[in-house]
Amino acid sequence: MKLSRRQFLPLVAGATALPAVSRVAGAQGYPTRPVRVIVGFAAGQAIDIVTRIIAQRLSERLGEQFIIDNRPGAGGNIATEAVVRALPDGYTLLAIGSNNLINATLYQRLSYNFIQDIAPVASIYRVPQVMEVNPSFSATTVPEFIAYAKAHPGEISFASAGNGSVAHVTGELFKMMTGVDMLHVPYRGASLALTDLIAGQVHVMFDNMPSSIEHIRAGRLRPLAVTATTRMEALPDVPPLGDFVPGFETSAWAGIGAPKGTPAEIIDTLNREINAALADPTIKARVAELGGEVLALSPSEYASRVADETDKWAKVIKFSGTTAN
Repeated sequence: MKLSRRQFLPLVAGATALPAVSRVAGAQGYPTRPVRVIVGFAAGQAIDIVTRIIAQRLSERLGEQFIIDNRPGAGGNIATEAVVRALPDGYTLLAIGSNNLINATLYQRLSYNFIQDIAPVASIYRVPQVMEVNPSFSATTVPEFIAYAKAHPGEISFASAGNGSVAHVTGELFKMMTGVDMLHVPYRGASLALTDLIAGQVHVMFDNMPSSIEHIRAGRLRPLAVTATTRMEALPDVPPLGDFVPGFETSAWAGIGAPKGTPAEIIDTLNREINAALADPTIKARVAELGGEVLALSPSEYASRVADETDKWAKVIKFSGTTAN
């Protein structure tokens, strides 16, 4: 992460400060042909599902197909690089995830600078994490967990979906804000981590709610807290972690970005149509089924959120000493 939030926001404004004639010419009648939306993860994951929902609505509203192009690998970096190198004409878009904001610091030698090279278009949703333990674990509340961890330094293992995943950096943030010493155990995906958590091979996980909610409902996992600032409708009896660790909040994010230099008129069109889709009760309900909540923002508001989250995770990654494998 090379730029601060203060440096980033003027760049966002500058990215769309193109000559008026060229901007109008590039945006007129948009879109006139199919648009690719590149997703950096395999089909079926939450970010892929919600991006497909939005792409379908854009296809219906704008009269051209918005086609999902899955390019998994390297924590989403392959997909991001493809969009960075694309023409800034609105016909290649990126499904932005929290991985992009984490990778900005996690990877030391990226071929692009996410903050400089991707223009935020529209936020779609955010999904909090849930702090959960095996039901056999002695702690039943967050204060009990913290007390136990401090009494047994280095003996608690926390699982994650992989090095640099949201589950990983959320666990590192918990360590940073509470002073507990826990051992990180990375897996190749959330499902494998959850299998070992349910089997009692690891002690705790800070997982995205969609992949854990059914295990919680079935009693295979015990939730201690959610990382949202308020209680979640899906788990109304589970308190926010911030009730015990003031200021604690994390979410996995999804949104849409475009190559820098994309005409402002195109970005505004996409933002308007995506926000209209997010106001649809049907789409709100579908996002809620995924454990999240819609989050409609203007391009500038989304840019500010991206900058804030990137700075936040940079501090956590530097604290933990984590680097990409």
